[in-house]
Amino acid sequence: MMKRCFTPAALCLAAIVFSASGLSAEEPAAKGKKSPMSVTASEFGDLPDGTTIVKYTVDNGNGLKMELINYGAIMTSLSAPDKDGKSENINVGFDNLDGYLAGPPYFGATVGRYANRIAKGKFTLDGKQYTLATNNGPNSLHGGIKGFDKVVWASKKIETPEAVGVQFDYTAKDGEEGYPGNLKVTVKYTLTPKNELVMDYTATTDAKTVLNLTNHNYWNLAGAKSGKNYDHQLKLESDKYLPVDETLIPTGELATVKGTPMDFTSFKAIGKDIQETGGDPVGYDHCYVLTSQSGDLALAATVKDPTSGRVMEVWTTQPGIQFYSGNFLDGSEANGGLNQHEAFCLETQHYPDTPNQEGFPSATLEPGETFHETTVHKFSVAK
Repeated sequence: MMKRCFTPAALCLAAIVFSASGLSAEEPAAKGKKSPMSVTASEFGDLPDGTTIVKYTVDNGNGLKMELINYGAIMTSLSAPDKDGKSENINVGFDNLDGYLAGPPYFGATVGRYANRIAKGKFTLDGKQYTLATNNGPNSLHGGIKGFDKVVWASKKIETPEAVGVQFDYTAKDGEEGYPGNLKVTVKYTLTPKNELVMDYTATTDAKTVLNLTNHNYWNLAGAKSGKNYDHQLKLESDKYLPVDETLIPTGELATVKGTPMDFTSFKAIGKDIQETGGDPVGYDHCYVLTSQSGDLALAATVKDPTSGRVMEVWTTQPGIQFYSGNFLDGSEANGGLNQHEAFCLETQHYPDTPNQEGFPSATLEPGETFHETTVHKFSVAK
């Protein structure tokens, strides 16, 4: 099976983004003169135990601005300019800490130790079975009861000529949420002057373990609370997806998208075939097998909003991308007041339930190896 560990951990991020990716410089989306890049910190609220949560505001000086908190290494907002240069938040989040403490739906969170689902909350490594919390029907989801989205991360500013942002660090202890190994994780969220959001993940362990890290941003390129995104045009760099059972666990098949509602090999409105997906609740909640399986940074998805003109490209080193159309959003306060299909996720990741699926690319991490994955969101406006 293919290993997707990258060493050394200090591999130059600039080289990943600007050389290996093949991304080219484009005209900035924002109009007018650039401002200096900046990172500022402020208080976001206190946990029940009195711990003060820090909010970081990151500005790339060219129209992009994001806010992050050290609880869950969560991105609470990201603002980007439209075709007229008007900036608006396009990333769903809560206005206060209480919304995040309530639990799902993982708005903007860094998700782990194992993102997505593990069947029946069990997996085996070297003949030993490990048992996890079953917090999603019969399965384990997004790291369990207290995954990475519900812990306080150490944090510090990143300020370089090439990018500004925040570095988050967390050590998950051996046995935490049932997983083996003391796991040291570093996640960096940065903005570049080229209107790129770079998410860089590294991790090491002192015992063999399984690992799947992603970010759970919910997007609506027309604006975070602008209604259903059925008219967003989506293209995925994938001709295969992973069919799932009634509990959303992959069957193990890599099925062709051709001739099915899952086909996004060319631009298609998200709402065009959504009622034919057969889900309960209806919608997309599937992992797509990306065309590139090399581990190099490659284009995974492109989304266009015809109303605002905003365009978002997603580039990644990861083998899969989970397209989730916000099926479980129900308009409740716990869901930020969003109704079904009013935001979508494109979560770059390893495949769901990989520890139980021998045919999937490996998601194990050994002592002495360094897990390293990068995802880049590139923002622009249609011309």
